[in-house]
Amino acid sequence: QVQLVESGGGSVQPGGSLRLSCVASGFRLSYYSIAWFRQAPGKEREGISCISNSYGSTQTYYGDFVKGRFTTSLDNTKKTLTLEMNTLAPEDTAIYFCAAGYISGDCFGGPGLYDFWGQGTQVTVSS
Repeated sequence: QVQLVESGGGSVQPGGSLRLSCVASGFRLSYYSIAWFRQAPGKEREGISCISNSYGSTQTYYGDFVKGRFTTSLDNTKKTLTLEMNTLAPEDTAIYFCAAGYISGDCFGGPGLYDFWGQGTQVTVSS
């Protein structure tokens, strides 16, 4: 059974930091690209970062809005994707999802490329 389980969301003040994790199971992660998305109320799901993953060789891509604030990393051994978020702002408030997809080429092509999704974790940034 394929599962992606996110954790680490919560409430934080502007300027604060959070670390999200996503544990994958039920499929061979080394064959899949894996990504973070977020969705704020009333907005479309937005790509944050993705890692194309081919037999241990990876490339990482970020959305322009990240601007060096977020860092994503993948531990293939632990099948865990993380997202370190710094300098958080109220506009970062959203549900954050991880996703995995069997993608050849650019992994930053939108949510439609991804086959498996986690349930999401809420991140709220407010004072």
